[in-house]
Amino acid sequence: MALYSAAAAVLAGLERGDGGIKALVYNSGFPRVRQLYALVSETLRYSPVLEKLLAGAALLQAEKKLPPQLAKVLVYDLLFGKGLKCGGRWKALARRHRARLEAELARLKVQRKVSRSEDLLAPVAAASPGASQVPRYVRVNTLKTCVDDVIDFFKRQGYSYLGQAASVEDLRALSGKKFLLDLHLPELLVFPPQTDFHDNLLYTSGHIILQDKASCLPAFLLSPAAGSHIIDACAAPGNKTSHLAAILKNKGQIFAFDVDTKRLATMNTMLMRAGVTSFQLAQQDFLTVDPGNPKYSKVTCILLDPSCSGSGMVNRVPREEAAPSAERLQALAGFQRKVLSHALSFPALQRLVYSTCSLYQEENEDVVHAVLQERGSAFRLVNAFPSWPCRGLAAFPGAESCLRASPADTLTHGFFVAVLERHGEGAAAPSSLPVAAEENPQHGEGAEPGAAPKKRKRKKQRVKE
Repeated sequence: MALYSAAAAVLAGLERGDGGIKALVYNSGFPRVRQLYALVSETLRYSPVLEKLLAGAALLQAEKKLPPQLAKVLVYDLLFGKGLKCGGRWKALARRHRARLEAELARLKVQRKVSRSEDLLAPVAAASPGASQVPRYVRVNTLKTCVDDVIDFFKRQGYSYLGQAASVEDLRALSGKKFLLDLHLPELLVFPPQTDFHDNLLYTSGHIILQDKASCLPAFLLSPAAGSHIIDACAAPGNKTSHLAAILKNKGQIFAFDVDTKRLATMNTMLMRAGVTSFQLAQQDFLTVDPGNPKYSKVTCILLDPSCSGSGMVNRVPREEAAPSAERLQALAGFQRKVLSHALSFPALQRLVYSTCSLYQEENEDVVHAVLQERGSAFRLVNAFPSWPCRGLAAFPGAESCLRASPADTLTHGFFVAVLERHGEGAAAPSSLPVAAEENPQHGEGAEPGAAPKKRKRKKQRVKE
């Protein structure tokens, strides 16, 4: 029952606008965060369907003491999940209403002219823009395997590989058991929406990371050289940290900070499973880290993905219900300005990537502009990834150098990324930031722009089925 109570509490927090799904899950105190995250995500995905079933069966009217969030979670697992895992009065309650709920489900399928429960999700895109059209992105963990071996593995599992995508429309057209290599990021495979790999051997062994494409951009654009010292300032749950380690090939040092003990423990487990060795975790508020500490004297790159409104996450409740107040936005932006300014004070810093999963200008362009003005000419925005279709809002001159992402335009979660580099005295030679998968030297040296990625050498361990 603890699982369902925790999931209901996360749903309630989302409705109040207390934060994003990941933050609420990791701060819930529930020990099995992956299980909780999966249950909350799936309940959200089925939320419009569940609301119709609850209304049709008049469940909340009959059971006045049953919180609506708990009702959704119970009915999801009863009808669409792996069956109820609780006992006591809630299981008895669900069983008491099961026949009526199943009748409502059958009626809904007839109305929608579908035979599978999954097909009931198709109309959801109209109610929640982008929620059902974002593909399943799978980042190949190059610390343990290579792209070619993972492609071969999925082929043996009955998937059909279609090669590298040429456009976003290719990704949009994916269906069934077909998959593609992403058109921008060289270690990213793309599958149809709702493809589930949580029980797949490659995922449980750390050979693949389930990570949205937009979330892969910060480490990709930071593009640290092997041997670099890096700070991941707000690191948990660790996907970006593991991505940085893969780019470094475990050569160098990553200092990762987070204030929450449980999140760090989960992150440590995840990094160990992914084969990351070049990291140090610290339970510490990044704002309290001393830039003058000799320990960080060689830090040349910082990835800063601070707490934000989470308004770009497509698996959240509808935005009009979860929109943060003006006061909360102001507080978040104040914290973000403070932490970005602090990050830029590290003496050896050459490049920083600032990112959020927020749609609001207050947390994105306005933060970057305010801190750049405060810092004078010491740092400048880099026009990263010129071929990326969505640019920053015209909030200040040069804001188009920033990147934005959205379900409609890039088939990803909503996201914002800005790349800052030291300018003037103390600056390193101008960097060559990655502009596309086939143009990134670290993923195939000497490749001509527009050429297909070179065949990867099969050096890494293979996974037996």
